[in-house]
Amino acid sequence: MENIIEVKALAKVFANQTALESVDFCVKKGEIFGFLGPSGSGKTTTIKILTGQLNPTNGEATVFGEPVSNLKKSSFRKRFGVLTDNSGLYGRLSIYDNLKLYCDLYDVPLSKINEVLDGVNLIAEKSKKVSLLSKGMTQRVVLARALLHEPELLFLDEPTSALDPVNTRHIYEGLRALNAKGTTIFLSTHDMHEAETLCDRIAFLDKGKIQLLDTPKKLKRNYSDSTITVELINDEKVVLPAGTEGAEQLFELMKDNQVVTVHSNEPTLGDIFVQVTGRKLA
Repeated sequence: MENIIEVKALAKVFANQTALESVDFCVKKGEIFGFLGPSGSGKTTTIKILTGQLNPTNGEATVFGEPVSNLKKSSFRKRFGVLTDNSGLYGRLSIYDNLKLYCDLYDVPLSKINEVLDGVNLIAEKSKKVSLLSKGMTQRVVLARALLHEPELLFLDEPTSALDPVNTRHIYEGLRALNAKGTTIFLSTHDMHEAETLCDRIAFLDKGKIQLLDTPKKLKRNYSDSTITVELINDEKVVLPAGTEGAEQLFELMKDNQVVTVHSNEPTLGDIFVQVTGRKLA
């Protein structure tokens, strides 16, 4: 599969502080790639480099097969979208009028506005002024703007950090639909559930370095202790080993009608992150 992003030995130093140190990864065209790490780990710096907002100190980064410095050209700006904390919205204008300006800028038909607002659950509020919106609603408007021109590549920096569970689920559905149409998504987050729910592959970033990179399924399998927990009808919980011995014990318990539930003891992505880095995702 073709790579849409390639990063080799990427480093970024601010004054005497190292934000990124020899980072290597690639993002395949059509996948949702998760950049998972705590605040201050270098996630936002990486996005700013990959979108041409920052120059790296060392290393190489290409997007669409071009050096990231080329992304400043107008011919490339229409090919990707970005959602960060910096909204860039006009507070005096309504949600609809903010998106209308963006349509004019990117030659997008106005009919797309209602479509993207429905995708972020804001269609009923489209006439409301941006200055009157909550942080969560503002974040959804910025996401709608990023989705408006259906970019080939979408960078998302903590896209659901200010959203309630209902709107978060709504956003997830919209992102999956956009991905199904062919948009590659680079998702920066410290939310392990979000990464596991959405991402095909994830990279663990900590202290400016990638510690692990694989699919969520493989990461959990590699760090599993291969045991299962059986809850019995007397509320007792029994941990059984994998293999023949555990299977025989489970069979005996089930034969005696003692079993209520059976769960594999796979670690969460957060558990793995703590095990590898010694730090919590926060």
